[in-house]
Amino acid sequence: MFNIDEELGKLPDQPGVYIMKDLDGEIIYVGKAISLRKRVRQYFQSSRNNPPKVNAMVRHIHEFEYIIVDNEVEALILEANLIKKHKPKYNILLRDDKQYPYIKVTTNEPFPRVLKTRRVLRDGSKYFGPYPSAYAVNDTIDIIRNLYPIRTCNRNFEKQGKKTRPCLNYYIGRCLGPCQGNVNKEKYMEMIDEIIMFLSGKEDKLIEIIEKKMKKASENLDFESAAKYRDQINSLNIILEKQKMVSSNIIDQDVIGMARGIDEVCIQIFFIRAGKIVGREHFILLDTFNDDRKEILSSFIKQFYLGTAYVPKEIFIEEEIEDIEAVSKWLTEKRGNKVTLRVPRRGEKSQLMDMVRKNAMDMLNQHGEKFLRKQKEEENALEQLKFVLGLDSFPNRIEAYDISNISGVLSVGSMVVFEQGRPKKSDYRRFKIQTVTTPDDYKSMEEVIRRRFRRGLREKEIIKENKLELKGFSAFPDLIMIDGGKGQVNIALNVLKELGLDIPVCGLVKDEAHSTRGIIYNNQEINLEERSPGFRLIYKIQEEAHRFAISYHRSLRSKKMFKSELDDIKGIGEKRKRELLKYFHTIDNIKKASIEELAQVNSMNRRVAEDLYNHFNKGEVR
Repeated sequence: MFNIDEELGKLPDQPGVYIMKDLDGEIIYVGKAISLRKRVRQYFQSSRNNPPKVNAMVRHIHEFEYIIVDNEVEALILEANLIKKHKPKYNILLRDDKQYPYIKVTTNEPFPRVLKTRRVLRDGSKYFGPYPSAYAVNDTIDIIRNLYPIRTCNRNFEKQGKKTRPCLNYYIGRCLGPCQGNVNKEKYMEMIDEIIMFLSGKEDKLIEIIEKKMKKASENLDFESAAKYRDQINSLNIILEKQKMVSSNIIDQDVIGMARGIDEVCIQIFFIRAGKIVGREHFILLDTFNDDRKEILSSFIKQFYLGTAYVPKEIFIEEEIEDIEAVSKWLTEKRGNKVTLRVPRRGEKSQLMDMVRKNAMDMLNQHGEKFLRKQKEEENALEQLKFVLGLDSFPNRIEAYDISNISGVLSVGSMVVFEQGRPKKSDYRRFKIQTVTTPDDYKSMEEVIRRRFRRGLREKEIIKENKLELKGFSAFPDLIMIDGGKGQVNIALNVLKELGLDIPVCGLVKDEAHSTRGIIYNNQEINLEERSPGFRLIYKIQEEAHRFAISYHRSLRSKKMFKSELDDIKGIGEKRKRELLKYFHTIDNIKKASIEELAQVNSMNRRVAEDLYNHFNKGEVR
């Protein structure tokens, strides 16, 4: 029996994180403290000065536990991780979990590429962003590739050598073709330097450079090149007109403002890169009626920057938060150099903060009600599923599985994840079936479920002692959905039992028209009303699992179709295949060649030439 008064006396006077639990053992609040003894005891002293929300939480505390750490920064990181993992009822929760896209220039490669990525690594490349959406990144990369004929392939020139067969981009003038080995590296890097200048917000300087090139080309009567430079300048001027210069400072900054409604808060964040607004994002936080602005802002900053890959040099906030020094230290460690949190008092930054706040209020007025309605529908859907299936806990995380194949060929499995009723695409996984060669959906499903949870159990063991957030396979679902009936459900249950896991499993069954009909659970079919939130959710989950499986199957099938006839011939590896295609240009020409002609190709010998000749002339398929 947990005795609160007795346990309060055991609390250490050290920094750490405390975890409050209710009668059912559910985590209802996570907090951090410089002194665990002083902070936790405050909750159980006089309640007169506590906000109503704190008093309501204290009434539900049945027990607590704590984790000691070395300093306040470690406590802050652990607190944010635990809040993100457990989503306690009385914490302020940021429900968004997106990773923002960046533009990556692979300056660690001999001939750099320009790519979209959602991961920022210390790999010698240059990163620009974050951008508010993938569309913004794609548009920018399209502009760059239209302006500059850089490579888009992923060839490794150090391993493959420079002289290889070029792709279509080379022939249509969209790539200089460094794979041919005749590209001037200085000229190529000049293009990369201009691209970096463009992404760094120095378009004015770039335009000056291109104008000089245009004048020089015109003086040399090279009117074709002059026209190309003129078109580049026009494109850059259009981009400049779309961007708004808001700061004379060229360092990266985020500006965070807030607007309060009756029971929700809208937080708006503007991303400023090199003095220009490159995008913005808004977040709706619920159940914040009794929380003060500083607490809301502090919770948002910790949860937002925990999940984002990039931290700017400066972050402007509308008022100073209580743990500003610890947050600044943590963000500095994450960025790798000094990060400053500031409250603008006057000048252009104060005006910008006013603009961000106005945008937050406008967003709350326009979309707050719509967001709350959607949120309520998602909660109702999960509540309905919990009720009709008789689940002990709320199905916050749902995993759905589907199998796709054509007559057993290229069988694949898909796993899609929904959290709080919304797809979490970062946790989607795909499986290429390894042990089943016949059209057997039962055996295929058995393999997928076994592989997924075996991997998850291994990952859990690895991170068990680190107190970190569960990610990937180590985060287990509250409910599993299988595309199929009783057979598939029982297969999954048997695998889980074999692994010592107790997770509810239901099947999603379809009617004769291949539309979602209902749920199979405990060997009984449960039909939901088609317009109910629960039915709409399971329909969306089933369609998403099917779409994800089909898309993977199509990609594998497409690769199989484009596989060369030379790939499975004994003695013909990648190098010989390249040399044969380089010499004869087509497979048909190789088929028509004599043994003598085949033997003349680089890296070929008489024996391999005879094997190749016999393979095609006997009509064998190997």
